[in-house]
Amino acid sequence: MATFITLANFTDQGIRTVKDSPERFQAFKAMAEGLGITVKAAYWTVGNYDLVLVVEGADEAATTLLLKAGSLGNVRTQTLRGFSEQEIRRIIGNMP
Repeated sequence: MATFITLANFTDQGIRTVKDSPERFQAFKAMAEGLGITVKAAYWTVGNYDLVLVVEGADEAATTLLLKAGSLGNVRTQTLRGFSEQEIRRIIGNMP
C-alpha cells in the first residue's frame, strides 16, 4: 500500500466551523475506510498548516478520497507520496 502525507489548511468556510472539525474528521475517516484507505495518523497543528494526515492505500482510492474531501469546501490540501526506508532502498536499488 502507498503512503500519503497530506498537509491541509482550513478554508474560510472551514475555519468558521472549526468546532465541527473533529466530527468532519470522523466522516473523513469513514469515507476513507469505505474506499479501502487506512488513516494512520491525524494531527491538528499550528503554523503553516492546520492539519496533517497520514493515510495508506491504493493511489486511485487515495486520490478519490482527497478530491472528495476538498470538494466539501472546508480544507485545501497538498499531498505528498511517502516512501518507507524499505521502499526507498528498493527504488534506489533499481537505479543504474
